[in-house]
Amino acid sequence: MLIKLLVELVIGGLCGYAANRIMKGKTDNILHNVILGLVGGLVGGLIGNLLGLGGGWLSGVILSIGGACLVVWAYRKYFK
Repeated sequence: MLIKLLVELVIGGLCGYAANRIMKGKTDNILHNVILGLVGGLVGGLIGNLLGLGGGWLSGVILSIGGACLVVWAYRKYFK
């Protein structure tokens, strides 16, 4: 259980880092990247389920990065 949680946090952090680089973010804060990746994973998972996509770990990572990019865009548009 603890190992799965740690793996999810690492994957979320990597997805957040990737989204930060894709969207040309100015922060390298690890906590920010982990939160961004986890929220992006939720958003990407919801969108993937609505569209009938997903099922594998690679599609999950791609959807997480896409969701994190969407979260970054929305944050910049509405909160900055």
